[in-house]
Amino acid sequence: MAALQISNCASQISSEVLIARVMQIHASISTLSSLRPSKQVNSLFSNLVKLCILPSSIDITALPEEVQAMRESLINLCGHAEGLLELEFATILNESGVSQPRKVAFVGSGPLPLTSFIMATHHMKLTHFDNFDIDEAANDVARQIVASDPELEKRMKFETGDIMEVQEKLSEYDCIFLAALVGMSKVDKVKILGHIRKYMKEGGVLLVRSAKGARAFLYPVVEEQDILGFELLSIYHPTNDVINSGFLLRKPAF
Repeated sequence: MAALQISNCASQISSEVLIARVMQIHASISTLSSLRPSKQVNSLFSNLVKLCILPSSIDITALPEEVQAMRESLINLCGHAEGLLELEFATILNESGVSQPRKVAFVGSGPLPLTSFIMATHHMKLTHFDNFDIDEAANDVARQIVASDPELEKRMKFETGDIMEVQEKLSEYDCIFLAALVGMSKVDKVKILGHIRKYMKEGGVLLVRSAKGARAFLYPVVEEQDILGFELLSIYHPTNDVINSGFLLRKPAF
């Protein structure tokens, strides 16, 4: 089922429309065979978040019984999906000895930076996260989400700009995540990888998302010959519903 598209309208949404749209998304999520990270799963949950942060006067305590039951089901589904997402990346990092970095950058975080949120709240509870995105509107949405958690807000910042213009600051991070859609062409991706390698700290870790096989219809591909100058720690190619592959790299310390 196609994901419901949510407008960016800032006006208040009525309780009736909000409930109807949430129930529609819940119905779509409930029919999925798996909640592992995928294009469809990510799209549905992104639309759900955009919908739920719209201004509304809804009174959750006054919801009808069937809507309350749907809400409880949706909370459980969200928790399950978050658990699968965090497991995907935490496993890769922990197996490579990266568990509690002091400072992390996520490049291409978007309006719903789930990876940063989950890693910060479940796996890296003392780590500071800087999220970079070229779209200020996306960062505004992400800031609204994180503002609901004062403790997390202290450790999570959002910066707008082209990562190719970020230089010395990259040396501050123990670990950098590079989203799959940062660098849509092979030439751009290689340039970005070279730029990050040039400025990141020696011994720092870079996790690069990619795609393999038919998944390349959905995301750009990174190959081993594209990651010159890095020590290759691990490669993850999914065999289930997960879309993105992952390259875990380290900049050698000379």
